[in-house]
Amino acid sequence: MARALGMDILTGRYPPGAHLPGEAELLARFQVSRTVLREVLKTLTAKGLVLSRARVGTTVLPSTQWSLFDADVLAWRLAMGFDAQFRRDLVEIRKAIEPQAAALAARRRTRAQIRELRSCAVKMAAAQHTPRSYAEADLALHLAVIAASGNTLMRAIASVIEAALMAAMELSSAVDEPAVHAQSVASHTAIVDAIEAGNAKAAAAAMLDVIETGASRVTNIASSRRRIHKAQRSRPG
Repeated sequence: MARALGMDILTGRYPPGAHLPGEAELLARFQVSRTVLREVLKTLTAKGLVLSRARVGTTVLPSTQWSLFDADVLAWRLAMGFDAQFRRDLVEIRKAIEPQAAALAARRRTRAQIRELRSCAVKMAAAQHTPRSYAEADLALHLAVIAASGNTLMRAIASVIEAALMAAMELSSAVDEPAVHAQSVASHTAIVDAIEAGNAKAAAAAMLDVIETGASRVTNIASSRRRIHKAQRSRPG
């Protein structure tokens, strides 16, 4: 019920400033008890989506109030689709965090963390990947870089947006194109090389290159899918 109402809010069915349906209507729609309804509204309130007031009802709050780093809210947002605005927002926050994390990792990494990073790069280079398994190996390397940064807040943010990162990496997976796969592995290995060498500037630059290359690939894939979908819809019959 929380997911359904949350997505109704995120999609604009109930826009900011609007009131959710009254208690009777919600009880009839979801076939739940008043206790469950109250708990759901408390959950949505805690996530910054609504505000409930006596004799006023439950009002949808402005999007600036929404807890978009909440794991549930982020999952609901992902379920709506990986649209251009969300892709842009994700790339921007990655560019704000990950190059700096790579630079910090170059200064703070331990030998054990270098071994972990090397292991991740080796897994990325393995043959017979599926898009999912390659994305998992890719994500593991990025999370290992952030862990090696030694910055607990960066690690916390990464854990929150992990699902979004996974979705982006799976979409941009290049396992079906050997040349692109090889280039992806090489560019990620360059991050590890710079971190091991203690070269913070090179590590940040290599990470930025990986993010921008992946973002460009996702955009191109999304555009191609839209063209195919449009062509299919325009066919007669």
